[in-house]
Amino acid sequence: MTDDKIRSALVFRIDTTLGSSPSVSLLAKYDFASDYEAHEGAASEGALYVGRGNYGDAVSMVLKSDPPGTGAEVGTIGGFKVVQSDAHQVVYGGDSDGVCFAIVTGLRYPSRVATQMLTECYGEYMKELGDKAKTAAPNSLNRPSKSLLMKYCQKYSDVRSIDKASALIGKVEGVKVQMQDNIASMLQNMEKTEAISDQANQLNEQASVFKKKSTDLKRQMKCKNLKMTLIIVGLIVGILLVILVPLISRARKTSNNNNGDNP
Repeated sequence: MTDDKIRSALVFRIDTTLGSSPSVSLLAKYDFASDYEAHEGAASEGALYVGRGNYGDAVSMVLKSDPPGTGAEVGTIGGFKVVQSDAHQVVYGGDSDGVCFAIVTGLRYPSRVATQMLTECYGEYMKELGDKAKTAAPNSLNRPSKSLLMKYCQKYSDVRSIDKASALIGKVEGVKVQMQDNIASMLQNMEKTEAISDQANQLNEQASVFKKKSTDLKRQMKCKNLKMTLIIVGLIVGILLVILVPLISRARKTSNNNNGDNP
């Protein structure tokens, strides 16, 4: 699960005086994640997740194979280590008395923030339950530890509110997403502009064709009107000739007759 969520906070006691292999006792565990991921396949040794509710067993195996160091001073936590699997990571550290604090997170949870949480939680926890943690039986501190472990899981659940670098990365990611959206919108606008340009070119071509056809039609109509005018004029002239020629001829004959009668 490549996220930045907290899964579980755990408290162990490690005894290295019993032989080559250290004895690891889980004192308290608080599973912060409300939903557990399904893990396919059998768990291998050292896996960080082996099924619902088994963070303790998984981290115990990690601690046995690679125990933490200790703090530089008595009463401090140190020697932090980070172990990752395909699903999660565990960050853990210990003190000189063998008390070990661990946190299971998603792979993108910053280990420096996890270390900061463990250090802060360790300080308050040891003030309240430190004496009991040195001698308590396994799983006997779940109830008294729950409120304190829950407090720090809730406090550190939002990485951006704790870590300035993560907050900056979040802002950069937000700007990146915004830029991608802007580029996508710009490309869409460019496509729309190209489509509008193509439509405008088509309209210009259609207008040119229409103009040419209109000019041709206008010329044809002028020729047709001229022909009709010539025909009408011809008809009128013909009618006038038909009417006037006989009248003129008759008037001439009458005039000639009148001239013959007068000596």
